[in-house]
Amino acid sequence: MIIFGTKGYLYQLAILTLVCGHCRNPAAHTLRKRVTKFTLFFVPLFPVSTKYMTQCAFCGAEQKVSREQAEQLRAQAVAGPPYGQGDTLDARR
Repeated sequence: MIIFGTKGYLYQLAILTLVCGHCRNPAAHTLRKRVTKFTLFFVPLFPVSTKYMTQCAFCGAEQKVSREQAEQLRAQAVAGPPYGQGDTLDARR
């Protein structure tokens, strides 16, 4: 008897502040990657599909994004906000 199937893995790539397309509020959005892998005897072997999405922390709405958009958003999150936005200054300086 051969046991096979699929298993999903969810990776959180970044957290960004964006304006939600559903509720129109500027809120934190989680950039996620869902990978579905083929399994044989409960051992994941290779990816079957990969999907990227953002989820609004305010209303919970999810929006699918392409791989290119996900890479741009992740690069934006790594770069951080522009100087003066979200930065805190230390009074001891």
